[in-house]
Amino acid sequence: MKDETGSLYIADALIALSILFIALIMLNSLLSLPNPDYSDISNNPTDAQDVMEILAGKVDFNDHSFLSEITGILKDNRNSKKSIREVSQICDEKFSELKLTNYRFVESNELDSKILSDSGDFSKADSISVATRNLDGYSYTLYLW
Repeated sequence: MKDETGSLYIADALIALSILFIALIMLNSLLSLPNPDYSDISNNPTDAQDVMEILAGKVDFNDHSFLSEITGILKDNRNSKKSIREVSQICDEKFSELKLTNYRFVESNELDSKILSDSGDFSKADSISVATRNLDGYSYTLYLW
């Protein structure tokens, strides 16, 4: 009779150990699964919103942002061709300073979608990041790819 109860205890212990072993294997496989890395999905590490925040932020002691500077030039000169060329040159310098290679910077309200600065082949862009800021009636849009 002792042999019969002993074998039941052994069978009960084996079942408990096998359940514990299965639970440990499941936990181990759960922990070893790779997490998806969403940063691999992004083709361009520089987002247009981030760059536009830099352009719209106040950077000097006179509390003028880049966008307010170019808006002032355009507004003071009534959107003349000379002021557009000057603003285009300032934009080219700013974007080269920011080390942007594929971009297009457009004013779409007062200048009828005039491209102020661009670099790269826009027609071959497959993933485009866009940001727009409005200032004193001017609407600036930045495209990055």
